[in-house]
Amino acid sequence: MIDTPDNDNTLDEPMVFIIIGKGYQSKTSEGTELHILLRAPDDDTAVREALNALSEEGFLEADLDQIGVMTEEPVEEPHASAYQGALEGEVSIIRFSE
Repeated sequence: MIDTPDNDNTLDEPMVFIIIGKGYQSKTSEGTELHILLRAPDDDTAVREALNALSEEGFLEADLDQIGVMTEEPVEEPHASAYQGALEGEVSIIRFSE
């Protein structure tokens, strides 16, 4: 996996993206609020990998509302564990129950 962005900027650490959205496991479900953390070289790759991971977890559809790069390592759970998983190459999906 590439650890540098696709532009002239360079980072000393890997880019960990956070994607915020909602996933649907059936056509009639109200959906589940999600935060997805993963490493990727750019936002297009991050979205593609997030959608693949959601599909593997049984989600049929997803509305991805926001994407950003984590600027600091989170200290509170569940984001701290998800961040560590992302650093290790995993796609970490945090589900929020309503």
